[in-house]
Amino acid sequence: MKRYWKYIRPYLGAFILAPVLMLTEVFGEILLPRLTSMIINNGVLVKDETYIVKMGIIMVLIAVAMAIGGIGAAYFSAKASISFSTDLRKDVFHKVQEFSFKNIDDFSTGSLVTRLTNDIQQIQNVVMLTLRMMFRAPGMLIGGLIMAYLMNRQLVSILLVVIPVLVIIIAIILIIAFPRFEVMQKKIDRLNSGVQEALTNVRVIKSFVRESHEEEKFQATNRDLKEGSLNAMKVVITSMPLMMLMMNITTIAVVWYGGNLIIAGKMPVGDLTAFTIYIVQILMSLMMLSMVFLQASRAMASLKRVKEVLDTEIDLTDEHASQKSAQITAGKVEFRNVCFQYTQDDLVLDHINFTANPGETIGIIGATGSGKTSLVQLIPRLYDAGEGEVLVDGINVKDYSIRHLRESVGMVLQKNVLFSGTIEENLRWGNETADLEEIVLMSESAQAHGFISSFKDGYDTDLGQGGSNVSGGQKQRLCIARTLLKKPKILILDDSTSAVDTATEAKIRQSFKTTLKDTTKFIIAQRIGSVENADKIIVLDEGKIAGIGTHQELMETCEAYQEIYYSQKDREKEAGA
Repeated sequence: MKRYWKYIRPYLGAFILAPVLMLTEVFGEILLPRLTSMIINNGVLVKDETYIVKMGIIMVLIAVAMAIGGIGAAYFSAKASISFSTDLRKDVFHKVQEFSFKNIDDFSTGSLVTRLTNDIQQIQNVVMLTLRMMFRAPGMLIGGLIMAYLMNRQLVSILLVVIPVLVIIIAIILIIAFPRFEVMQKKIDRLNSGVQEALTNVRVIKSFVRESHEEEKFQATNRDLKEGSLNAMKVVITSMPLMMLMMNITTIAVVWYGGNLIIAGKMPVGDLTAFTIYIVQILMSLMMLSMVFLQASRAMASLKRVKEVLDTEIDLTDEHASQKSAQITAGKVEFRNVCFQYTQDDLVLDHINFTANPGETIGIIGATGSGKTSLVQLIPRLYDAGEGEVLVDGINVKDYSIRHLRESVGMVLQKNVLFSGTIEENLRWGNETADLEEIVLMSESAQAHGFISSFKDGYDTDLGQGGSNVSGGQKQRLCIARTLLKKPKILILDDSTSAVDTATEAKIRQSFKTTLKDTTKFIIAQRIGSVENADKIIVLDEGKIAGIGTHQELMETCEAYQEIYYSQKDREKEAGA
């Protein structure tokens, strides 16, 4: 509970007032049956109208107090539970933002969405329910038992048989329910992941006419969730009828036994009426407790899943950084005997050694899966090298603060990501304080200003979700412009001009010579034409450096580079033919 105290402390007043105000209802629930019996015994049976009116007014005042207390309790329980879940959700989201790529790989996106939404909602519901029932259910149970005992000890013996049976039923239900709710939440994860994937890639689905295939996949996942939910809900469905059965049997037994006592003259009629109400209250309080425990069972499954996120150990931190205040000034990059692997499988990068001097343009080329993207991801510490060292300006990247390191590295990823909002708002991700003149300048360098100006609203054009209303090439150029605004010391372009025609790509590369003349540039490309003018070209083959040098040097010494070059030339000839 120490962990969750931080979410309770700011709203402690609401957490206290909710159950305290609920005591008003509890006292009223306990007093009203007794007052009812007094009206019957001392008013109705002796026809004392004054007594009936007097007691009736008291009962109305008690009912009003109960209503006020109930409304207050509902308000403060809602305020406490919603505030609790809001702060918890904020911390979980903050923790996810700290995740490294490896941490994110360990959780599916759909699972993280479920934990941030559905799981925390379940926790919020049980906090609200607990605050409202914390004193109400136990108070009614204990108060009802005391009042029933004071009225007739013989009839109370019936409860001594029923209550242990109900407690056993509740315990069995809880034991069965918890694992089923846990399974159900995992199935919600899978459904969310499938929905997210389908909606994100809806254009691909439509272009391949695979709607029916995706519908079948969704139906299978949806059916699986339905079965899991029904399996969990069976427990809830079964519990209520069982509890009601026990309550009805108990009520019948009390009425039968109490009726005999009235006939024998050992019990007033009003007392039996009140006693029956107390029996119902006692059994209803047990039903309330059972519902709280059932909801708590599901919430515990959700809490366990949220706790998994909060307890995840971040594998990339500044904790052991020895030069947190260091700034990157030149942009020199060195790889010294670097090895890397994602899992325990084969090495993705095998003993990589090279140096990129400040201001140089480094081309990286190689077959798909040769480790090009993995190599550049080690520079801003999206992953850490398993062996060897990656150094920037002579300092191991692990010794920089992650913030300082990444602020100095601009990276345009293979998958270009834009966000909902205007073009200008997206470009300002690179520099929040940039003025419009600077934004236009960098857009011109990225060859994006032309098509932006053609839009009716220019830089105020709304991009829609994920930049859905611009082409792939336009999206790439916007992402490049956004990164240029960052004015990085190191720029990484990960195959980020693949959707751009060769003439436009050449203009972008040419602009780098003026806009980024002092920036160290890494250009990953599939086309040799994209890197042949680089100061240095690294050829990767199955995670190893097959060659390194200028275009001319590699054409003379590197067989792998020659194969790529001539195969591309042959394809160009075939295309021209």
